[in-house]
Amino acid sequence: MFAGLASFAPAQAGEAVDSGLADVLPRTSAVQGGIVTLSINAPADARPVATLDGARAMVLRDESRWLAVVGIPLGTPPGRHQLVVHDGSKTARMSFDVAAKEYAVQKLNVPPGQVDLSKRDLERAEGEKQRIRKALDGFSDRPPGTLKLLPPAPGPRSSSYGLRRFFNGKPRSPHTGMDIAAAVGTPVQVAAAGIVADVGDYFFNGNTVIVDHGSGLVTMYCHLSGVHVEQGQSVAAGERIGDVGATGRVTGPHLHFGVTLNRAMVDPSLFLPDENPGP
Repeated sequence: MFAGLASFAPAQAGEAVDSGLADVLPRTSAVQGGIVTLSINAPADARPVATLDGARAMVLRDESRWLAVVGIPLGTPPGRHQLVVHDGSKTARMSFDVAAKEYAVQKLNVPPGQVDLSKRDLERAEGEKQRIRKALDGFSDRPPGTLKLLPPAPGPRSSSYGLRRFFNGKPRSPHTGMDIAAAVGTPVQVAAAGIVADVGDYFFNGNTVIVDHGSGLVTMYCHLSGVHVEQGQSVAAGERIGDVGATGRVTGPHLHFGVTLNRAMVDPSLFLPDENPGP
């Protein structure tokens, strides 16, 4: 199980939570790009610190126990992995299994100029990547109000998280967000309360807003035609933060919506209501 420390009691990965937190947690899925929850029995007055591959994970107090909510990076190899947990006096390694998931593949033939960047554009994109990564990697001890997020915009989800893309036969980075098809100017609302961590106009992402919700939960909204917030601003759940657009490197108007948990871009659908709920 883990390093022989009986004061920590792990639940099964993805185990249903029958407690006060059940109504605010995302769906769990112990796959590449998914989420696991692990129960930690530790003193109520000593918040444990949990890390996965060096990235700090969210830990919430749930009645008589602590609960780690852990994002699984898309590139995680299938198999057994370990969450390292410290409670101030002891360290434990909690094991959980990650299953492989086959995401869809998209193969496109496009003009070379659309995929091979100039030196100038490449330098710009690389510099912007560091700024975006810094905003997405933020962590504070402030817990989010909920991990069940509001849909950021109306419209069909036109391409899925994890889509593996090939341009002219060459593999590109998998799609690490969700695209929501909507007309230019459609209002974009923040998915939960938080603080605006970054606002920028980026080569690939266009006009972008990044919101920090606390404890490693961060959301990103890209390709906006308009932005209505500033960096450092507090926003309430459902507040309008921008408008759908086609800025950056896109083929048409849509909202790219991303969710980061412990620095891992995870499947946004796990946090959202079903797109087509039954009667």
